[in-house]
Order: sequence, then C-alpha cells, then structure tokens
Amino acid sequence: MNYKKLNVALLVGGASAEREVSKHSSRAIYSSLVELGYTVKLIDPGYGINQPEQPEDFFSDKDLFPISARNYLEAVNSSLFDDVDIAFLGLHGEWGEDGIIQSLLELRKIKYTGSDVLASSLTMDKMMSKIVMRDHGISVPNGFVIEKSYSYELILQKIKNEFTFPLIIKPNDQGSTFGLTICEKEDDVQKALSLSFQYSDKTLIEEFIPGRELTVGILADKVLPVLEIRPKHNLYDYECKYTKGMSEYIVPAEIPEEIAKQIQEQTGRAFISLGCRGYARADFRLNDAGKFYCLEVNSLPGMTATSLLPKAAKAVGISFTQLVEKIVNLALA
Repeated sequence: MNYKKLNVALLVGGASAEREVSKHSSRAIYSSLVELGYTVKLIDPGYGINQPEQPEDFFSDKDLFPISARNYLEAVNSSLFDDVDIAFLGLHGEWGEDGIIQSLLELRKIKYTGSDVLASSLTMDKMMSKIVMRDHGISVPNGFVIEKSYSYELILQKIKNEFTFPLIIKPNDQGSTFGLTICEKEDDVQKALSLSFQYSDKTLIEEFIPGRELTVGILADKVLPVLEIRPKHNLYDYECKYTKGMSEYIVPAEIPEEIAKQIQEQTGRAFISLGCRGYARADFRLNDAGKFYCLEVNSLPGMTATSLLPKAAKAVGISFTQLVEKIVNLALA
C-alpha cells in the first residue's frame, strides 16, 4: 500500500470538556497530514452527520451545529467513513480517550491511531490504571475513588485516617486538570468534591506528591527523554498547560541520569502493563528525596507543535511532521 495515498480521517473536537484542546491539537495534526501528502478528511463526531464545509470551520471557537456524544454513533455509521483507510484521533477526554470512539471504529473495521478499546478505557480510569501499574511494580500515589452517593462524614473520616493535607481531589476520568483541586485543609474538601462531580460520576481522592513535574513520551518501543515542566503555579494546571509563558520546559530534564533511566524504565513498563500501543505519555512527580511516582498514562497526549510529546520527540531529532507520520505508520503496522 502506498501510505501517501491513504485516505485519513482526522477526528477533531468531539463532545468532551476537552473539545477546545482537541481543536488545538487537530489543527497542528491537520497541517502535517496535508504536508505529508495524505488525502485528509476532517470529521467532528460531536456534530454527527452535520459537518462543516471548510477546514477552518472545524477549528473555530464557534460551534456550527449542536454538540452531543449521541452524535458519535450516527457519524461513524454514516457515509462519512465509507472511504476512510485510517482514523487519526485528535480527540481528547471522554468519548475520545475512553474506548468509545475506538469501539465504534472497530465495528466498521477502520484502523485508528493510539491504543485499542481496552487500553484506552483502562488509562482513562485513573484509579484502575493505578491499580494495574502498582501490580506491575510501578510507584503510584495512594488514593481511592468515591461515587456521587458518598457520605461526606465517612469520606472525611477516611481522609483523616489515611492522608495528610494537602491532598488531590479530581474526576476519575478527565484530563487537562478539569475539576482538579489541591485541598490545603479540611475546609476545602466539600467544595472540591462538588467541583469534581460536575465533570464525572466518580471522584479520585489521592495523596499530593510535592516535587518536580516530569513527563515521558513513548513511541512503540522507543522511550523518549524525560522532560521537566516548571509551571508558574504549584501544579501544572489548565492555565499553565495552555497559556504561553506560564510554564518552562526542560528536555532532557536536569535530573540524575540514574533516576532518569529508572523513570524511563517505569514508563515502558506502564505502557506495556496497560496494554497501550502506538504512542502515549506518562506523567510523574519527583520528590526531594529522589522518589518518583507515576500520576497517570495518557493514551492520546496533546499534539500541538508545543505539546509535551512533540517537545520530547524534537529533542531526539523527530520533527512534528515526522512524529505525525510515525503515529500513522504505527497504526498501520
């Protein structure tokens, strides 16, 4: 097969809280796919069968049609995908990273980038993925998950028994730090829970790991250099991720070589233990004692030219466009 004559459907936008993040990633991916000579069709599954006519409209801040997760099934089952050889997933968050769109594409026997249904759903479930990683010898923060029917008094007692402040409260299945709170004291807990449950039916409560923010990308069996993020805030939150000048990035990270190798080894182990394929990114915290913890694995990491995975790839001589081509080829392998 001549890969350059492939019909590539770039899935953009979607219906999750990370819709705008997806648009930013997909704009950069689209430019590279076109540069590479692929025939590219933009599809926003959140729109269903109603799709914009002009490429630029897919990346607009203004939505042209009603957005709904229910539209995904209609879109994938329509003629929009009749001539598609491969779907490049530029989606983020729910219905993009959790196995939903993957399962729909598999029903139509369409290849797609990133991890399969099982690995996608597993990495999106932060608590379950931590359990799997811990069972495979990967250091993760301690935590537990609660549902909306929780008893505040019982949860507060469990927190007092098992944790010290500060601690993290966040949705169990969201990205981009949506709904996340660092609770400095007991009085912060109830408000943090209310915020988290606005984004998910399940909330993760876990220990806060002080220290340095690190991330490691992986392309199949190639683990990229450790990258350090130095955000202006105490945490690499939404503002620090997506506002220019709010974070500094150092790659390779200025940490002892032995620790870097250990973190890279744990990244590869996490990738395999969770069943990931193609590419992914693992996020870590490194404390002052030199102990590191894997916070999560992202099976569809951000893909703007300034996102973390492309920065790490660039450090080993892989340009953004070359990275996009590698991701396509890995999905076809």
